[in-house]
Amino acid sequence: MSACSIRLASRDDAGAINDIQNHYVVRSTATFLTEPLTLEQRLAWLDGRSPLHPVNVAQVGGAVVGWGSLEVFRARPAYRHTAELSVYIHPDWHRRGIGRAIVNELLARARALGHHALVGGCCSETTAAIALLEASGFSRVAHFREVGRKFDRWLDVVFLQRLL
Repeated sequence: MSACSIRLASRDDAGAINDIQNHYVVRSTATFLTEPLTLEQRLAWLDGRSPLHPVNVAQVGGAVVGWGSLEVFRARPAYRHTAELSVYIHPDWHRRGIGRAIVNELLARARALGHHALVGGCCSETTAAIALLEASGFSRVAHFREVGRKFDRWLDVVFLQRLL
């Protein structure tokens, strides 16, 4: 594993967060966004965060090499103790333990914030993301067929869950 530090994201991280995710927007089914986000959109996203739904970044040598977040799972009040986890790693930093470090920190933070369950939704093609969550104690709970469309293809989504 690469020696990385995990910390809460700040507005100063918006560019790096955006660059990492936009890589996947245009090249991958790791996100179902279909258009890159602007820096202004990313800043608004960061500024609109609730304390219950933080964004963490992973740094190596001062550079942001990955990020993860806890998102609102569903808007209705009864879901308030469940969050959706997202993780994105810079493509040059895959398979170095960065994703696992981010997930572990988000698990600890979710517990501290009083969340009861975490959910991860992954395109079925993103086998590395699914494997990361399974290695972190998540279990597959649903497989939705052809619910997304990107790059002129229908895509399946796998949902994984972990109770805290």
